[in-house]
Amino acid sequence: MALNVFDHDEYRPPVWKSYLYQLQQEAPHPRRLTCTCEVDNRPKYYGREYHGMISREEADQLLSQAEGSYLIRESQRQPGTYTLALRFGNQTRNFRLYHDGKHFVGEKRFESIHDLVTDGLITLYIETKAAEYIAKMTINPIYEHVGYTTLNQEPTLKKHLTHSPEAPDGPAPAKDDCNAEERLTSLVRRATLRESDLAPKYEKVHNFKVHTFRGPHWCEYCANFMWGLIAQGVKCADCGLNVHKQCSKVVPNDCQPDLRHVKKVYSCDLTTLVKAHNTKRPMVVDMCIQEIEARGLQSEGLYRISGFSELIEDVKMAFDRDGEKADISSNAYEDINIITGALKLYFRELPIPLITYDAYPRFIETGKITDPDKRLESLHEALKLLPPAHCESLRYLMAHLKRVTEYEKDNLMSSENLGIVFGPTLMRAPELDAMTALNDIRYQRLVVETLITNEDVLF
Repeated sequence: MALNVFDHDEYRPPVWKSYLYQLQQEAPHPRRLTCTCEVDNRPKYYGREYHGMISREEADQLLSQAEGSYLIRESQRQPGTYTLALRFGNQTRNFRLYHDGKHFVGEKRFESIHDLVTDGLITLYIETKAAEYIAKMTINPIYEHVGYTTLNQEPTLKKHLTHSPEAPDGPAPAKDDCNAEERLTSLVRRATLRESDLAPKYEKVHNFKVHTFRGPHWCEYCANFMWGLIAQGVKCADCGLNVHKQCSKVVPNDCQPDLRHVKKVYSCDLTTLVKAHNTKRPMVVDMCIQEIEARGLQSEGLYRISGFSELIEDVKMAFDRDGEKADISSNAYEDINIITGALKLYFRELPIPLITYDAYPRFIETGKITDPDKRLESLHEALKLLPPAHCESLRYLMAHLKRVTEYEKDNLMSSENLGIVFGPTLMRAPELDAMTALNDIRYQRLVVETLITNEDVLF
């Protein structure tokens, strides 16, 4: 259960660790060893640190004078390839050096050799001095003490601003008072905000991306300093959580997307969208279905007939711009086929389909079962593979399509017809060859048709 810091005496973690920050300050500084003579065929992206084709022994002798000294040499064993020779720990270390517009020896890419060496020395120093400490730093994470809460109660945040603990490991960077809230990390926001009792309890993994932090930053999982010159850690693109790369592997799947990071409705991950807006289902699904049921159930060819593509794009832009305030009434769009088209477009543009890639094979296998009872049983099990937000949205859609079939005499849309329309819309083959994908179309239709016909039993 998440601990709210204001339910008790002001909460502070056992120790705000400054050890790694101090080590970064102590790390050896880079010392470029320049070549005093002209070297033929020096690559244009290297400077005077390039010494040409010299041996490991020669490089070792040249670098032996000072810790942190470095040079670049061409490999004698593999001409045309280059090695960064770096003095660290009283020995010379050799790294295969690459350039593709930026310099790199591993995952990180740098604008200059100097930056690469600076970052390398910091990493080598910290990982040498604090190897045991780093291995254990996720054992007692601060994250477990402050919990994880939504970001939709800004008044609560403002109310408790004066109680916020100081940033760990040193003073916060000086800024205007008006920017005080912007300086608060999402860690502090999580510590000051209660989770809404109305929020759907959907589990969502974090969408971590490698990130370069400007100025000192501390991991919001273990509270340790994030060392290095660039790409010191990862940042969740949906909620803004900042953590070490190694900590990201153990962070709970409890991402609470922040609307400041989720800037659109269409083409947004479904679970991300509903958690960001604190809804059970995407507002597009709810609003479009409500509008269709209010004025379109008797429309001939409902969902089969396409509306004007330009107007469908207008609806999409309205949702992306205005969210739940988008106007999709008959005053704005008289043709109901524009609304059905916008709903189908939403499902087509989901980065992960409503019936997910992971669950797709199981659903297709279900479609191949000829015995009706066994197919239902298999489909019931397949539905358990869907993420909760996907399953809830599918349930709501199928109940709606069931109501559409109740007006079949007017709209001429049977469950089979709707299966033909929605099969490829809700299910997309995960990188199958063209022939297999083509063969799957009939099974996609059967799956959707069965879901519509038996929605009251399956959900």
